[in-house]
Amino acid sequence: MASRTGSAGASPLQEETAGERLDVAAAVLGLLADRTRLALLQRLGRGEADVTTLTEACGAARTSVSHHLAKLRLAGLVTTRKDGRRVVYSLRHGHLRRLVDEALNVADHRIRALPPHD
Repeated sequence: MASRTGSAGASPLQEETAGERLDVAAAVLGLLADRTRLALLQRLGRGEADVTTLTEACGAARTSVSHHLAKLRLAGLVTTRKDGRRVVYSLRHGHLRRLVDEALNVADHRIRALPPHD
């Protein structure tokens, strides 16, 4: 019997799709591997916000925040809408919020030496 993660018996299309899936996941995690972007996504997990609010929330320079938001938008992780002259950002989907929350939970466990659990 093949395991869930194994490719025994998988068709070439399934293997190609699995490879693409891993590539996309690695790219998403790579974007999360930056402190400023992680802080931005954490704040956006609580609701939409404009650049000024996000700058205050993450403590980075406004130009840096704008640069990181552009990367996140181009990667399809955040969306924008206009509110008058302001651009308001939000997470594209809840999966990303949960991913950020789980990464921060892992950090809490390491910092506080909490026991592992499922």
